[in-house]
Amino acid sequence: MPEFVRRCALLLVLALAPAIALAGLSIARGSALPNNTSGAGVTPTWHYTMAEGDSVDAVAGKLLARNRSAAQLLRFNGLSSASELEAGDQLNIPLSWLDRQQQPASVVSLTGNVYHISGSTGRKQTLRRDTGINVGDEILSEAGSATVRLADGSELRLSPHSRLMFNRLTHYGSAGLVDTSLRLRKGEVHSRVEPITTKGGHFEIRTPNAVASVKGTVFSMQTRSTGSDVQVTDGAVDFGPPGKTRRIPAGYGASVSTAGSRDLSIRQLPPAPTLDPIPEVLNQLPAELTWQEDWPSRYRLDIFNQETGSWIQSREVSGNRYDISKLDNGRYEIQLAAMDNSGLTGMPATREITVDLKAREPTLIAPANGDELDDDMPEFRWDLNGTNEVARVEVAQTPAFEELVASSEWAPETSALPSQPLSPGKYYWRVVSEAGGDSVARSPARELVINGMLPPVRIISINYLESQVRAFWEKVDTASGYRLQLSQEPGFQNIIKEADVTGTTAALRLIPGRRYFVRVKALTDGPLASRWGPGRELYLE
Repeated sequence: MPEFVRRCALLLVLALAPAIALAGLSIARGSALPNNTSGAGVTPTWHYTMAEGDSVDAVAGKLLARNRSAAQLLRFNGLSSASELEAGDQLNIPLSWLDRQQQPASVVSLTGNVYHISGSTGRKQTLRRDTGINVGDEILSEAGSATVRLADGSELRLSPHSRLMFNRLTHYGSAGLVDTSLRLRKGEVHSRVEPITTKGGHFEIRTPNAVASVKGTVFSMQTRSTGSDVQVTDGAVDFGPPGKTRRIPAGYGASVSTAGSRDLSIRQLPPAPTLDPIPEVLNQLPAELTWQEDWPSRYRLDIFNQETGSWIQSREVSGNRYDISKLDNGRYEIQLAAMDNSGLTGMPATREITVDLKAREPTLIAPANGDELDDDMPEFRWDLNGTNEVARVEVAQTPAFEELVASSEWAPETSALPSQPLSPGKYYWRVVSEAGGDSVARSPARELVINGMLPPVRIISINYLESQVRAFWEKVDTASGYRLQLSQEPGFQNIIKEADVTGTTAALRLIPGRRYFVRVKALTDGPLASRWGPGRELYLE
């Protein structure tokens, strides 16, 4: 699973004098600090550290909103001239002056049924990978999950049966600051936020009765009718009722109930289980994952695709073993966490695995090579020689299988019927096996003849060009060629010309002023009968 990259940190530090601001933490090109403004309170500010070659005009043009100027920036900092600034000096910039835009979030991965509710129209539609998520929009997951990436690079995983609203998605242009506010209405969200001290900003997730302000962390958050919970596995989260949050460090969880005093309850999370060794590369499935069972009898197991971020599996397990199965080839991260009596998870133990399954050539059983059958829906049977394979039968009219006449559904079974009845004729059939989603093997082809009568061939058009006539007729899928006859009477008792052709058209040279009749029938390499199609009259003036 790729690292959830979070390019923000809550670094809005309140100070009362410029002297304190100059001593504050430098956030690469700036950090969040307040500025004292004539004793009327504090204004949240961000400070920018001047670099060699910087000018106030250039900084203002790059960072400030259009209604703000370099002159205003100098006045705010108590400077009469830009010449008073040198490389290494800091400019205090009010956050409200910074250029900012609303940046939509994007969908990284989807599994199952997930919906997008537009904040502007209220329209509910199936969430797609190309859906842009804007301020006011909601994601509603039913029996599915979604991974969403914010514009600053941070990512969130929404569990099944959850609802997440995007209240604020502000990006402060070149300053690199972000201001993100989400509302978890129900269900669960997982987030990995990497603290990056080169940028300041604000990130929070609210529920109906609690708020989590993220300082750079790995955490999970749930909300339900009885309250809200958070579990922190790395870093720290400020969590609690609005206005009454406390810092929750890694290894601890907290809950806020909707009943009673609504006090914050903090507890240590169950320790990570001890996983037994498992091969890093799995060449066959199922594979057994085991662990040392301690006091808990329940565990939560999650499997994530490291390449796409998709949440592949999430389930509650008991005992000390689990069979890993039904995974395509790729890299995965497995997380196993103990569950406490209230159903909340503890610290996860993780394992990274690579699934590398290989499809094996199937062994054909029946029909035998060259069999002639009267059944137009024959049963095909074979053996699979790999593990965790699915297969299908393919039927074509040529040994190169350029175009399939029929096939079957992909399935782990070793027998199948064709997708449609086979017309009389000669065919080739084979079985294709697949393992891991991208490894494919094919059996050798066998010949098969379906007995019966080839359909009559109907001439569909006649074109005249000077002394030449060209006839066109219908294609018969199972025909290997066609036979054409030309006669001067409709009963075709006296054949003037007969020719075999491979295509569905032929040119004839006729004597003007005479009447002719032409007919066609299909030919086959197999022991199939065929009959002539209706004759067509020809006349060349």
